[in-house]
Amino acid sequence: MANLNKVMLIGNLTRDPELRVTPKGTAICTFSLAVNRKFKDESGGEREEVTYVDIEAWGKAGENISKYCTKGRPLFVEGRLRLDQWEDKNTKEKRSRMKVVCENFQFLGSGRGDAGGGGGEGGGEGRSYSPAPRASAPSRPAPAAQENLDEDVPF
Repeated sequence: MANLNKVMLIGNLTRDPELRVTPKGTAICTFSLAVNRKFKDESGGEREEVTYVDIEAWGKAGENISKYCTKGRPLFVEGRLRLDQWEDKNTKEKRSRMKVVCENFQFLGSGRGDAGGGGGEGGGEGRSYSPAPRASAPSRPAPAAQENLDEDVPF
């Protein structure tokens, strides 16, 4: 049986990202996105619903999000769901929380924290960060100019 665990979200950061480093030196950035959904209710009136999603970005992606993102910044996140489970130390109750582990992301908007996405430095273009591409084949040198051109070529 096939399995799929894929999440794609566009939203605004609800707080400044928090960066931690593991004892082995791996960066972990945690932040939360507010994802809005607009719809019409039964009476035909416009309504808006907000969902808050906890996100965890590891390694270079986490470092870049921590460095360049602040509260209110729009962000596209692609990742997978993960369920964390633990036992509460005080009440001994079993607890759980669903979060998204970021595998790829893209900056949206102008980079000034506006959700409008237009104008400003960066012109609304997104910048995508995913694993570094492999080195491409070396480019071919330009052909040398031909000195003996035949002037009687019919074309």
